[in-house]
Amino acid sequence: MKLEILADSDSVALAAAAFIAAEATTGVRERGRFVLAVSGGRTPRRTLSALAREALPWHGVHIVQVDERVAPKGDPDRNLTDLRACLLDHAPLREEQIHAMPVESPDLRAAAASYERELSEIAGAPPVIDLAQLGLGADGHTASLAPGDPVLDVADSDVAVTGVYESKRRMTLTYPMLNRSRRILWIVTGIQKSEALSRLRAGDRSIPAGRVNRLHALIIADSAAAAQRTRGAVKEVQP
Repeated sequence: MKLEILADSDSVALAAAAFIAAEATTGVRERGRFVLAVSGGRTPRRTLSALAREALPWHGVHIVQVDERVAPKGDPDRNLTDLRACLLDHAPLREEQIHAMPVESPDLRAAAASYERELSEIAGAPPVIDLAQLGLGADGHTASLAPGDPVLDVADSDVAVTGVYESKRRMTLTYPMLNRSRRILWIVTGIQKSEALSRLRAGDRSIPAGRVNRLHALIIADSAAAAQRTRGAVKEVQP
């Protein structure tokens, strides 16, 4: 696991977008496609906006969701709402290249199984994500893998439905799916994340994020999350 510390969240978003663009260019050149799994949040939203301005082979890019809240179409709480606004209106990406989790279905378990089949169609069997962009909660959660939720123990499915977390159920990629990813990119900003980030870096498996594969993982964090006071941009890279 490597760590890069930058001065602020805007710098993190730009660096993350540049990293994703480079990985996408390599992936499409070597494998003919690039499957990117994205999470929600303020800084990831800015990352997507910056990514839309990058020159990359969009024709070979597929966007899938790391997780999604169970809410109606267009709901501002939906990660998909930001995803579409940031990319479809600003990048040469076709709507069918964004693969939305079917959280509007009345049968969520069947919907999770359907999304798993869709992932297999675009990313192989078993499906392998080229890059999974993850966030980190102050409680150590990532994706919708929250402390104490039974979804943490799902080992036989790549997509599952959670219990209620912060007033909503979620659909989420599980550890088996995330841990097959070729690369993991963590985007972590804000002083409230500093303790969780320290535990993630230490490999603390008592928090959900600590159970994600550390091999080929990069954390891009701001100085607040890394509990460092900096002037300008500071980069720190650790194995």
